Amino acid sequence: MTIIDAHVHIFPPELISRRDQTCRADRWFGLLYGHPRARMVAVEELLVAMDEAGIDRSVVFGFAFADMGLCRLCNDYVLASWQRYPERLIPFLVVNPVAGNQALTEAQRGLEAGARGIGELMPDGQGFSLTDFTLLDPLMALARERNAPLMIHVNELVGHTYPGKGRHGPEEAYRMVIHYAHNTFILPHWGGGLPFYELMPRARPLLARVYYDTSASLFLYDDAVFQHVLRWAPEKVLFGTDYPLIDQQRFLRRVRRAVSDDDQLRALLGGNAERVLDGRLNS
Repeated sequence: MTIIDAHVHIFPPELISRRDQTCRADRWFGLLYGHPRARMVAVEELLVAMDEAGIDRSVVFGFAFADMGLCRLCNDYVLASWQRYPERLIPFLVVNPVAGNQALTEAQRGLEAGARGIGELMPDGQGFSLTDFTLLDPLMALARERNAPLMIHVNELVGHTYPGKGRHGPEEAYRMVIHYAHNTFILPHWGGGLPFYELMPRARPLLARVYYDTSASLFLYDDAVFQHVLRWAPEKVLFGTDYPLIDQQRFLRRVRRAVSDDDQLRALLGGNAERVLDGRLNS
């Protein structure tokens, strides 16, 4: 069984070493990484964690910075890491749509260099709306042209508050994905609850190209969420940890306890991710 972690953050060592300065420069980054216990890891530490957990490959990206210079710094590191470890890593790239042509140029550069998708983008931290279609149109068109999935952060709008909890939830995400019906989306954190709306007969066909990763699930939902969603959408959920926020080995143990059906587990842990990435993992 191939195991793919579909949601992992890595950072260049120079950015890790100047964490305090970066926290001051980017408010949203400061909310998430300002506490000294919030971990930032470089690729070597990730590979050790993957080996300990028995994870074959990880989808890796930096952070959704507002500043395009910081996005480029992370993109360069992610792509260089993939070039060093092509059998272990699947690179995504981050841009800020607010930067307009600058973001589009960076996205083109990254996809041409080997990135498999765009994201994780974060509307609250980067200052855009999921329904600002005029702003998003060029990036969406590029993603369709390159058959590249977009990973866009969506929050659950109920429950406890925590640093970095955003205000863009399933309603905005729903409007976005039906507007861009020919794009493929990965919505982290169970899409803020959007998969539950797939039980609505009129909604589900409109969400056919939408997938959900399980990142940070252990902090957000009871483990019963796996059985609930896999019961009606076993082909649409991707195993993602949000490492290093949550330890990969710990997360994987919880998933294996929660999912008893072998076919569902195989799809969740790797099969669905391979299909979303259109069989290009070895290209």
